Amino acid sequence: MIRHSVVFKLNVPKGSSEEKVFMDEVKKLASIPGVKNFECLPQISKTNEFDYGISMEFDTLKAYEHYNGHPDHSRFVENFWKSRVGDFLELDFERPKT
Repeated sequence: MIRHSVVFKLNVPKGSSEEKVFMDEVKKLASIPGVKNFECLPQISKTNEFDYGISMEFDTLKAYEHYNGHPDHSRFVENFWKSRVGDFLELDFERPKT
């Protein structure tokens, strides 16, 4: 199992229409085949400057790679992520097989 997580800071005003459009587009990523347990949540800790976290799981590395190369993911990155995200940290974990 692969867990893909990204925390990020938007460079658009909180509560703005740009933020709403971005978040609506983020949620569409959940429909890409192979994505499981998708969540996008506001970050509440005062220990960092990030605004949101996205988390999703994949059964296999191959499914994760398919997601990364999927046209809907690529369009999201080009049309929304690059222009609206100021900073981010991406973390990918693999649960060892037992």
